[in-house]
Amino acid sequence: MARVKISGLHKRFGSFHAVRGIDLDIEDGEFTVLVGPSGCGKSTLLRTIAGLERASRGEIWIGDEIVNDMRPRDRDVAMVFQDYALYPHMSVERNIGFGLKARGLPPAEIAGRVRRAAEMLGITQLLDRLPRQLSGGQRQRVAIGRAIVRNPRIFLFDEPLSNLDAQLRDEMRSEIKRLHQEISTTMIYVTHDQIEAMTLADRIVLMRDGLIEQQGKPLDLFERPASRFVAGFLGSPQMSFVPGNLAEADSKWSIKLGDGSMTLPLPAARAPRGAGDGQPVLLGLRPEHLTRSRGGAAEGTVRHDAAIELLQPTGSRSYATFRLGGHPVMAELQAHDVSRPGQVVPIDINMNRASIFDERSEKAL
Repeated sequence: MARVKISGLHKRFGSFHAVRGIDLDIEDGEFTVLVGPSGCGKSTLLRTIAGLERASRGEIWIGDEIVNDMRPRDRDVAMVFQDYALYPHMSVERNIGFGLKARGLPPAEIAGRVRRAAEMLGITQLLDRLPRQLSGGQRQRVAIGRAIVRNPRIFLFDEPLSNLDAQLRDEMRSEIKRLHQEISTTMIYVTHDQIEAMTLADRIVLMRDGLIEQQGKPLDLFERPASRFVAGFLGSPQMSFVPGNLAEADSKWSIKLGDGSMTLPLPAARAPRGAGDGQPVLLGLRPEHLTRSRGGAAEGTVRHDAAIELLQPTGSRSYATFRLGGHPVMAELQAHDVSRPGQVVPIDINMNRASIFDERSEKAL
C-alpha cells in the first residue's frame, strides 16, 4: 500500500492541454474516484500515474518516491482496463498467473496467489475455462484477479465496468467495494458514471476541463456542491435550477423567483454568504427536496400548489415535473401521491436543503 501525491501536474498533447495543474493527495488505503464528463482529463491523469503517459510538468509521488522517470513496470501499480485484454488461448488460471510467471516466481507461489485471488472474486470454479466460455462479468473478474495476484502498492481502474449491462455493473460495483474492504489497498478509479462514484468512493475528485472542480466525501459534494456544475453532475435525476433574485429585509433573506410569481423565504442557516440585495441567483432543488404536503408545513419549507405536467412512475416512487417560476422542476413523490398529469398537488419545498448559486459565476453562495 502507498500514498499518492500529485503536485502541479500538467499533461499536453501538442497544443491540447489535457491536465492543467493538478494538486492531489491520496491517502494510503483510500478509495479515490476520478469522475467527470468525457474529455475532462480523468483517464489521462490515471494513465500518467501509471506511467503510460509522461507528465509534461509536475511531480508524481508513490510512497516516498518520485516516479516521473520510472518505467510503468517499476512503479508497482496494477491497472484494470475497460477492455479485459485476456489471452484467448489461455485458461482463466493461466491468465491470472501469467504476469507472475513472466517475473519468474516459483510455480507453487503462483498457484497459491491465483487460488487466493479466485476465492476472493468467487471464480474458483472457472479456473479451467477459456475466456470465450465466460460472461462479461466473469471476464472482468479475471482481469481484476490478474491485478490482485501482483500485490501492488496501488490499483488503478480505468472505467472497468463500461462494457457491462446494468445488472452486471451493479454486481461488479459491490464486488469491487467488498474487495477494497478486504485488502485495504490504495485504489484510484476512473468513471464517468456518477452512481459508481457515489457508491464506491471514500473520496470523489470531480474534474472539469483538466482541473479539479471539487473533491471530498461523496455526501459532502452531493449536499454542499461548490458550483452549479458539481450540483448538476451528481444526482439522478439531476438537480433543477430556477433563476431568481436575492431579497433582504430586516436581516432576513428570501429568493424572489424570476417571473415574480413567488417569494421563497430562506431559513437563517441558509442565508447567503457575501451576497447582496437584488443579486441574480440560481436556486437549486433536488427531487427529494420537493415532497407532497402531508399537513402543516415544517419549519424552513414553503407550500406550493403544483400543476403536474409529466409523471414518471418507477415503482416505489414517482417523479413529477411541474413549473416553478416558469421553469420545470422535478419532485420525488410516493407511488400514489399523484395519479395523472394535470392534477394539482400541494408540494412542500424544503429550503433548508436548497442550494444557491451566483448566476454569473455559478459558484455556491
